[in-house]
Amino acid sequence: MKTGRDGLSVVQVNYAFDNELSDPDALLARYATLTGWADALLAAGAQRSRVVQRFHRDAHIVRNAVEYVLVSARMADAVASLSPDVAHVNGLIFGAQTWRLRRALSASTAIVAQNHSDTGPMGRAPWPRLIGRATRHAVDGFLFAADEHAARWRRAGFIAPHQPAYQVMEASSRLQPVLRTVARAATGVLGRPAMIWVGRLNANKDPLVVLDAFERIGGSLPNATLTMIYSESDLVREVRTRIDGSGMLRERVRLAGAVPHDRIAAYLSAADLFIVGSHHEGSGYALIEALACGTTPVVTDIPSFRLLTGGGRVGVLWQPGDAADCSRAMAAAARSDGETERAAVRAHFERHLSWSVVGQRAMAIYRDVVTARRR
Repeated sequence: MKTGRDGLSVVQVNYAFDNELSDPDALLARYATLTGWADALLAAGAQRSRVVQRFHRDAHIVRNAVEYVLVSARMADAVASLSPDVAHVNGLIFGAQTWRLRRALSASTAIVAQNHSDTGPMGRAPWPRLIGRATRHAVDGFLFAADEHAARWRRAGFIAPHQPAYQVMEASSRLQPVLRTVARAATGVLGRPAMIWVGRLNANKDPLVVLDAFERIGGSLPNATLTMIYSESDLVREVRTRIDGSGMLRERVRLAGAVPHDRIAAYLSAADLFIVGSHHEGSGYALIEALACGTTPVVTDIPSFRLLTGGGRVGVLWQPGDAADCSRAMAAAARSDGETERAAVRAHFERHLSWSVVGQRAMAIYRDVVTARRR
């Protein structure tokens, strides 16, 4: 067994390829979850934490004692050359690649595959579905943010009845709260309560339902405001039309559009409530960042959001697609003691969702699959 007193040797395998990224430093800057997970494994006791990433050219980088091996081809051979105890494949959509990886690795090396999808397997084309089912036995364990997500993949045949699926949040955040007065001055986010949306303007996030709910509570919360930050704008025309058709919304809703990520902590810290209307999510990156900044969540009652909020231990949950229930949740959250609630949200994040917690959970899963593999 190749473990030392400090634990297992782990290699993350990332087959995702981005044509826009031509510089290794830019790649690592964009893939914050990849680097955060790698750092968390070392902090949690991994003997070695390395990443093999598909790239347009070969490169080798070391950051924070983590090795990043960027390769343009033959990824399975690159992983095998590192002789890991665990190969952690990001994504369940790479069935054929994972099968080839299994053939290249030592028989004692365990493979885990982590889900990063919010839609499950049902929308996939027939051939990828067949490949996924045919190659599932290459994997020793599957990782999901919520057990309900794993159940969908198991029903679709991508996970065999005897194969284990583990619950672990797919990401955390390094964001830190910004002093409230400083954050408000820097962002112009004002109001009581000040609500913030961070997410795509699409049907899944359901911005029109959120706008309907916000309009409903306008009379009872005359100083409430809503700031909407978004990078993808499928429904921006419909959103603008909805806002323009309401005097209350025109006065109190601000469409901020895309905001550089290094300013997101200030926006979240300036707000009292974080709002989103998702019908499904793989985890919820924006919600994780809001919790890291202490912003009270008012989010839909879906599996990943229930986990992230501790079943509503912090914030208020509401039913997807239901504007009346959303307005109820907004009003309930607005009644909480702002600073007390902010401290509770931040404490909840540190206890349950920090990179330290994610790393420790990942290492426990790795030890389990390695033991089973070698048994």
